[in-house]
Parts: sequence; C-alpha cells; structure tokens
Amino acid sequence: MTAPYSGQSKAKTIFLLVSMVGWLIVGASLIYLMPVAAHTFRPSALTDTWMQTLARSGYSPMMAVIGGGTAFVLTVAGNALWYQKFEGKA
Repeated sequence: MTAPYSGQSKAKTIFLLVSMVGWLIVGASLIYLMPVAAHTFRPSALTDTWMQTLARSGYSPMMAVIGGGTAFVLTVAGNALWYQKFEGKA
C-alpha cells in the first residue's frame, strides 16, 4: 500500500504560480532597463549608439519602470499578505 498524498494545497500552488509570474515580470522589466542603465552608469560611444538605435525603434524605458514597479509592489504585497495570513509568519 502507498501512503496517502500529503502535498501542498491547491491554494498554495496557485499562490506560488502567481508569485512566480510576478517575479518573472519584474525580472523582464529589469532586463528591458539594461540599455538605459548601461548608458547612465557607464556612458560610452557604444552605449550612445545603442540608445540612438533603440530610440528609433520606439524604446521606452518608462514602460519597464511603470510595469515592473507595479508588478514588484503587487508581488511583494501579495507575498507579505500570504505569509502573514496563511503561513503565520511576519
């Protein structure tokens, strides 16, 4: 005989998946911000050319700041709420 399944609840599985998507969005926004960060912190002829080329194609770092910032706030708030309410951790 096999032991009964004693895995995590469906609610926790859904929470973990939603949290993972939130962190993926935050990571993607950070990757999207790399060109402007490189040009801001280490300006060079190469990063200047990079920014000019991206600007011609409609590159907008504000999209990453707003989207990634919103995803970050919602993900951190959701994690804090989950762990405080359901896991009993502060």
